[in-house]
Amino acid sequence: MGLKIIVMAKQVPDTRNVGKDAMTAEGTVNRAALPAIFNPDDLNALEQALRLKEQHPGSTIGVLTMGPPRAGEIIRQGLYRGTDTGWLLTDRLFAGADTLATSYALATAIKKIGDVDVVLGGRQAIDGDTAQVGPQVAQKLGLNQVTYVEEILGIENGVARVRRRIDGGQETVEVPLPVVLTVNGSAAPCRPQNAKLVMKYKYATCPMERPENDPRADLYEQRPYLTLNQWSVADVDGDPSQCGLAGSPTKVKTVQNIVFQAKESKTLTASDADVEGLIKELLDEKIIG
Repeated sequence: MGLKIIVMAKQVPDTRNVGKDAMTAEGTVNRAALPAIFNPDDLNALEQALRLKEQHPGSTIGVLTMGPPRAGEIIRQGLYRGTDTGWLLTDRLFAGADTLATSYALATAIKKIGDVDVVLGGRQAIDGDTAQVGPQVAQKLGLNQVTYVEEILGIENGVARVRRRIDGGQETVEVPLPVVLTVNGSAAPCRPQNAKLVMKYKYATCPMERPENDPRADLYEQRPYLTLNQWSVADVDGDPSQCGLAGSPTKVKTVQNIVFQAKESKTLTASDADVEGLIKELLDEKIIG
C-alpha cells in the first residue's frame, strides 16, 4: 500500500557569510540581499522520503514550502530528484513569519492536503537554528512526532520504526502513523538531481513566477504538470491574524557572524598553577561559583 508523504522544505538565505545588509530595519532577515539555497537539513529529510517511496510502491511525495514566488525553485529541486508534486504558500500576509506563524501556515496547508501518512522536515533551518517548526506543526495537527531522526528503518502495518540520535548514542523507536519526523543533518545526504527529471520539469513554475505574455503559455496548456500548486492564506482557510508579522511574537534585533580569533584562546598545562589560575579567573568572571 502506498504512502502519502509530505516534505516540509524551506528556501533559506545563506547566512553562513552574514554581512551588514543581512537584516532589514524592521528586524527581519533581508532575503533579497543573500543568496537563496535549499535548507540543508530539509535535503536530508527529502532523501528519507525518496527511500520510503522506493520501499512502498504507489507512494507519492509532495514538497510543501512557503515564501515569495522564487521559492518555487524548492519544489522544482524536489521534482528533479523524484518527488511527485508540490505546494507553494505565497502571499504578502505570510511575510515576516516567525516559527509560530510558519508552523501555523504549514499546518493549515497540510490539513487542506489531507490524509497524510508521513510528514518530514529538517531538524532546523540555518536562518534561525530554532528546531521549533516541525514539533509545532505536529502539535497543531495533533500528530505523533519523532525528532532527531537519522533513518527510517521501515513502515509496516501502520507503524514506523525510526532510528534517532540522542545524547550519548542512538535509539530505535516505533511510532504509529500519521507522524511528523524531523531529520538530522547527520542523516544520509540527499541524492543528486536526475538528468531526465530535470529535462521534464525545468519549465515547471507557479503562476506568480511567470511573466506577462509568457512565451511558454501554450506549453503549460499542453502539459498541466508544469503548473505548480500555489496557495494564498485564503486558499488554506488561514486566519490572517496568525500569519506573517501579525502572528509572530518573536522579534529579532540583529544577526551577527562571530569568528573566534586565535588571540581569544589560551593553552593551559596540567600544572597546579595553571589549574588554580583558571579556577580563579572563572570565579572572578562569575562564570562559576
